[in-house]
Amino acid sequence: MSDVVEIALFTEDVGAAKAFYARLAGAPPAAEWPGGAIFSAGGVKLLVHERAGAPASGPPNEDHFALGVADLDSTAAALAADGFAFLVEPRDYDWGRSAYLRDPDGRLVELSQI
Repeated sequence: MSDVVEIALFTEDVGAAKAFYARLAGAPPAAEWPGGAIFSAGGVKLLVHERAGAPASGPPNEDHFALGVADLDSTAAALAADGFAFLVEPRDYDWGRSAYLRDPDGRLVELSQI
């Protein structure tokens, strides 16, 4: 099993979410920009991001967690051969190389090249 490397939370009110997590963590975000922030939670990034429309060929804009994998393409190929269905096949994004699938309850899971 891969390590959880990110938890992404999408919100209508980034300011309120940033303030909540800064107070909860007792520290400001490690990075922030209009519409988002990243908090460091041990070895895991907590991403707070504004809710917006998803790109046509990209992942849904919804809460999810990311598992880091060393070789995304071979991991995705092995999972597909084992019957896993990908919502979004491996591809490059501004933030790196990722693929997306859903668990049996419909939760979004990202596989992220590390």
